[in-house]
Amino acid sequence: MEPGDGPGPVPEAGPRVGPVPEAEPRFRPYRHPAAGWGAAKSVARFLVDERALVDGPRAIMRMNHEDGGFDCPGCAWPDTKGLHLDICENGIKHVTWEMTRKRVGREFFAAHSVTELSGWSDHDLEDQGRLTEPMVYDPGSDHYVPIGWKDAFEVVGTALRGLDSPDRAAFYTSGRLGNEATFLYQLMARELGTNNLPDCSNMCHEASGRALQASLGTGKGTVDLKDWESADALFILGVNAASNAPRMLTALAEADRRGAQIVHVNPLVEAAATRTIVPHDFTDMALVRSTRTSTLNLQPRIGGDMALLRGMAKAVLAWSASDPRALDAAFIDRHTTGFEEYRALCEATPWEELEHQSGLSRTDMLGAARVYAEADRSIVSWCLGLTQHEHGVDTVREIVNLLLLRGNVGREGAGPCPVRGHSNVQGNRTCGVDHRPTDAFLDRLSAACGIDPPRAPGMDTVRTIRAMREGRVKVFVGMGGNFALAAPDTPATYAALRSCDLTVQVSTKLNRSHVVHGRAALILPCLGRTEKDHQRGGVQSTSVEDSMSMVHLSVGMKRPASPYLLSEPAIVAGMARAALPDSRTPWDWYIEDYDRIRDTMAQALDGFEDFNRRVRLPLGFRLRQPARELVFLTPSGRAEFSAAALPDVVPRQGTLALGTMRSHDQWNTTVYSDNDRYRGIKNLRTLVFMNRADMRERGITDMGPVDIMSTAKDGSRRYLNGYTAIPYDIPRGCAAGYMPEMNVLVALGDYSTQSDQPIMKHVNVTIVPAAA
Repeated sequence: MEPGDGPGPVPEAGPRVGPVPEAEPRFRPYRHPAAGWGAAKSVARFLVDERALVDGPRAIMRMNHEDGGFDCPGCAWPDTKGLHLDICENGIKHVTWEMTRKRVGREFFAAHSVTELSGWSDHDLEDQGRLTEPMVYDPGSDHYVPIGWKDAFEVVGTALRGLDSPDRAAFYTSGRLGNEATFLYQLMARELGTNNLPDCSNMCHEASGRALQASLGTGKGTVDLKDWESADALFILGVNAASNAPRMLTALAEADRRGAQIVHVNPLVEAAATRTIVPHDFTDMALVRSTRTSTLNLQPRIGGDMALLRGMAKAVLAWSASDPRALDAAFIDRHTTGFEEYRALCEATPWEELEHQSGLSRTDMLGAARVYAEADRSIVSWCLGLTQHEHGVDTVREIVNLLLLRGNVGREGAGPCPVRGHSNVQGNRTCGVDHRPTDAFLDRLSAACGIDPPRAPGMDTVRTIRAMREGRVKVFVGMGGNFALAAPDTPATYAALRSCDLTVQVSTKLNRSHVVHGRAALILPCLGRTEKDHQRGGVQSTSVEDSMSMVHLSVGMKRPASPYLLSEPAIVAGMARAALPDSRTPWDWYIEDYDRIRDTMAQALDGFEDFNRRVRLPLGFRLRQPARELVFLTPSGRAEFSAAALPDVVPRQGTLALGTMRSHDQWNTTVYSDNDRYRGIKNLRTLVFMNRADMRERGITDMGPVDIMSTAKDGSRRYLNGYTAIPYDIPRGCAAGYMPEMNVLVALGDYSTQSDQPIMKHVNVTIVPAAA
């Protein structure tokens, strides 16, 4: 039986993530513009609470600058040329949270056992402050105790050298890791002999990469900010921009002012899909003058986006019979393959089925199609609302199908645009963190670095968890993030980590992954992105890649939180030296001057030629994108239409489709408060948003207590009890709630057969009034 099977509550199923509420929960629908004075007030309160009234504004003035400064460690939205306050509420909170004056040193760990800390909320763990020195778990006392860096590296080296196979180790990354550290990290793993490089992309945008690779021969979007500035229509699918990519609001407001059409597609009408006041627009702030961020809002059922997209394509194809201009026939003929099969599929799909699966009316779909057909240049942008489904790859390929019909690829103001959720998650993949590397990549790596990398595919996140739990992976190294909370099936993930011989967490702050650990455990504290990185060659810079393929430098501005912190590249090099004593890789030489790492990356990575010069240009440089130039690296040499069957996403009678999401006052697994301003929530996280008719049908009252049960593909069940039901504007048959609390409902075996991503946006649940 899987953890969570059986009729009762699951141990550790629902740890409290946020702080203990200081007042009664409250729900009041939010009816104000996104950002604006609400964001300004929230930031001011946060700076006061964190005692950062000096450091916070200083950091704000140095963040996301084209002429230097550090890159925001939050979202991956590109920096804007000439904008000196290219910041947002969540970015400021993220940076201030990192710059806290609070410290977690040996005195803290001496005073608190791991057993005690395990009972703390995740908010309280992170709120203790910055980690200051390396620590090792002492099982005799159940405390973390200090350890020197040399000895810590030797613990890692001894464990890795003692494995009977390098595939007994797994090397995880979150999106915060810079390109230089990423390159060294994957080099260490491959020199050791494994491709076990799971990463956060396996849980977020794996579907996007696989779909775009299959359709266009690239794993990335093809547009940049200049395209956003010239598009006639913007389609935003499955994105809560105000919280997940707040700087997108600037682009949306500017699009509305120039008369572009903006269509938001999301089961919930989020604040970013209504109006905004951009904080750095001082005139609008002074006049409290808002700007529209949408011209049309559509609310499909959870998972219904593919049916909507096919309905739009069906309409465009039908109109082309009387108006040939509805299609770009020359583009289709010259650059694509599979069109006739796709046309036949669209024509054979009845409108009744499209309405049933999308949850939208034919009129709704025709309205969106009309916007698309009348726009000369269209961009379709999407996030996890489309990818964390069984059919995520097919849905993203359907986006490309729609774009190809009118030649909206490879020209200005048009194309596909995935919105990455973390500041360098795309750079991690570009620079080699990939459990399925191509032979071409491995060949270049071998030539540049003089190693013989393994060729067999490694394990992704889900398979790594399973392998750890089964004892096949003995050593887990996590570079950043909070793996214990970010992964699905919380009890299974906890059991997996505890089954390891050694877990190593490279972190800036204390989190759940430090108290859910292997038989041996290390905490290795690293510099934050805001801090100066002093090496023998002077203060170093690192590079990151944003979600539109721009690579630029980031240079910290603050004194490190502790003199005992090391940079992420230095930590990787220290582990590598200990694990690979006979290595000919010049690890120490690389760390003296990161330009040396970049020179090697220029040899090993396609598109990084002349890296050190180009990355120092204002805003850096954009990586080559063959599909942007109408060069399609697919088997056919053309852009390929997909003809996938439409999935059945309608919930079974009596069940609901539940999607997990972040609150506004949250960044990934870091929760700043129990508030969600844009959804009208105060002092509450253990909630579920429901359609009022679904609530009434089940005898659930407004703000009433409910029990939630998920049913996995294998029939096993998982539970969350005593949650609060919030009546919300969401389609019938749908529900939503916060991750990471609801990750327990996502069974480890419930991952997409198309992308291997956990299905965190389409969980089959039953919700009933809470048992007395």
